[in-house]
Amino acid sequence: MRQATEETWFEIRRLDDGVTHIWEPHIKPFYRCNIWHVRGRDRDLLLDSGMGVVALRQQIAALAERPVLAVASHTHFDHIGGHHEFAHRAVHRAEAAILAHPTRANTLAEAYVNDDIFTVLPPGDYDSKTYAVVPAPATRLLEDGDVIDLGDRRFEVLHLPGHSPGSIALWEAATGILFSGDTVYDGPLIDDCYHSSIPDYVESMERLRRLPVRIVHGGHFPSFGPDRYRALIDEYIAGKRRPGCPAESAPR
Repeated sequence: MRQATEETWFEIRRLDDGVTHIWEPHIKPFYRCNIWHVRGRDRDLLLDSGMGVVALRQQIAALAERPVLAVASHTHFDHIGGHHEFAHRAVHRAEAAILAHPTRANTLAEAYVNDDIFTVLPPGDYDSKTYAVVPAPATRLLEDGDVIDLGDRRFEVLHLPGHSPGSIALWEAATGILFSGDTVYDGPLIDDCYHSSIPDYVESMERLRRLPVRIVHGGHFPSFGPDRYRALIDEYIAGKRRPGCPAESAPR
């Protein structure tokens, strides 16, 4: 398989509401994390950082210009690979140990990372067999209800266990923007990881269902509006509560 260059590894698109979408186009959609950048008056927010196979700050100039808080929606490999590039890093307390001490097993790299997840391989001496996330101990531990304040924008931390114990979303009530991580996105939702919990997932979905969202920026796949948001949540809850499919903990 041919290799990409560092200069072509990322693509960016500026959206409304001061949000920039960054992604890795050579990773297949199911495995490709959405990286979200929000510019604030006093500092910037980066939610998730991709696989880390190419230096994010070197290729995306806006991430090297101002103070940035790199937040992890959770600690699977596709979301935290670039966190070590940033001086200020935040994660929910339940997954702080993984961010500080990532392994191929606890980040799911062992289960998912192989050459087949790419359409073009990363540049340099990349090898899927030895790929690993670089440790990036948190400088801030997040709890439910915490606020990430950018000076002119405030995002509330929502702890939403289910996909993983420390999964979070960021909610900006003033604009109706929800950065939902991997809890809800417009694609196949994953609740059978080694540390997933279906009962927790259902409770998290029920909580999200009550939010008056205007736009949802998920951890994977395209963004969507409130009607699709409610449909995705209702579909998940119904699927876990139909006869013969009780909401039980996923296998460990």
